[in-house]
Amino acid sequence: MRVYLLVMAIAAAVTYLLTPLARWIALRSGAITALRDRDVHTIPTPRLGGLAMLAGMLAALAMASKLPFLSGVFANPRPVWGVVGGATLVCLLGVADDIWDLDWVTKLMGQVLAAGFMAWNGIQLFQLPIAGVLIGSQRMWLALTVLTVVVAMNAVNFVDGLDGLAAGVIAIGGTAFFLYSYLLTRGASPGDYSSFATLTLAVLVGACLGFLPHNLYPARIFMGDSGSMLLGLVIAAAAITVTGQIDVTVVLPRQQIPAFIPILLPLAVLVLPLLDMVLAVVRRVGAGRSPFHPDRMHLHHRLLALGHSHRRAVAIMYVWTAVFAFGAAALVVVSTTVAFVALGVGVVVAALLTLGPLRGARVAPVTPETVR
Repeated sequence: MRVYLLVMAIAAAVTYLLTPLARWIALRSGAITALRDRDVHTIPTPRLGGLAMLAGMLAALAMASKLPFLSGVFANPRPVWGVVGGATLVCLLGVADDIWDLDWVTKLMGQVLAAGFMAWNGIQLFQLPIAGVLIGSQRMWLALTVLTVVVAMNAVNFVDGLDGLAAGVIAIGGTAFFLYSYLLTRGASPGDYSSFATLTLAVLVGACLGFLPHNLYPARIFMGDSGSMLLGLVIAAAAITVTGQIDVTVVLPRQQIPAFIPILLPLAVLVLPLLDMVLAVVRRVGAGRSPFHPDRMHLHHRLLALGHSHRRAVAIMYVWTAVFAFGAAALVVVSTTVAFVALGVGVVVAALLTLGPLRGARVAPVTPETVR
């Protein structure tokens, strides 16, 4: 565990120190988020925070490759290069979008290219962890892998609408996923706790923690698409790496459910981004608009409309993420009954915080017709 925490600290430190440089580059290159009808911020804000996060991740992985404890992870370098290459590609794509505002077709093609590069290097779904049964063809798994990564990237991008929201949600959910992966690996292979998925999550959480001090309200810099797509790709890579990699015959009985369904926690981590994305697509298509047509009806906009302040809306999203992510992660250490009871209590508390008396003055809801 100490090795993973060291790697996490390196990613956080490098990201924190390089974020001002990323801000300077954004200001010089014109990567600045102007004021738009759908935005919440009140002053033009530079983006490109993803550059600093990518640098933090790469520095942490470089240091990790020198640590004896993780030598087994780097014995087969292809998956590592898959994540490094895919993350670099998608971050550069995001930089281009942050500066020149690319059309959605170009962005989608770039996302597919980055996901395909990862899959080509071994970060690929190859079985469903249901009694170890192999299902479908290699082409189907390749397509499913690419789809999973692209959906994760866009889900994080959709939720990146308030200062500190996306980075905080991924940091909280990633921490739960990190503990889940570490404990499951420890139970499955008692003699070797090294795990590529756990390492990837440590690097991801560290980058988010290093970026958050610059991004909390009022933010001095946004992560931009270079950051949101990067986070989505890396957490998808960790989820794919875990899926089907655990030997369910050697884990403890109470760990059978999380071992059989390792995709459960990534879904719990991304439950808010995925829900927000699905609602947005249904809402926009139902109104006869493109699913990429912007509006002010995302979950965070609805929290503001309920009367929550900017900071409180972000905190409530953090609470919901923690409830689902840690509720799912608890399956690896407690019984299913205890985990579901704790999840139920957490949902009630989160609902009370969302709809309870802490709200301020209610704001009139925003409809699609109010957005130009």
